[in-house]
Amino acid sequence: MTHGSAPQWRKSSHSGHQGGECVEVAEISGRIAVRDSKNPARRVHLFDKAAFRAFTRSLRVEDDRR
Repeated sequence: MTHGSAPQWRKSSHSGHQGGECVEVAEISGRIAVRDSKNPARRVHLFDKAAFRAFTRSLRVEDDRR
């Protein structure tokens, strides 16, 4: 992302087409931003890339256990 440009938000691949509980992610200043897709004006949570990677890996491990 270049300085001053709008973030390119992407909806989670696990979000259904029905809406509901969805999140979007974008890269902002070298960090990963996460927001609620139903309410994008609310607070954005920022993670460094390593922390976000560890978080998403933990979700995959938990999903594999089901």
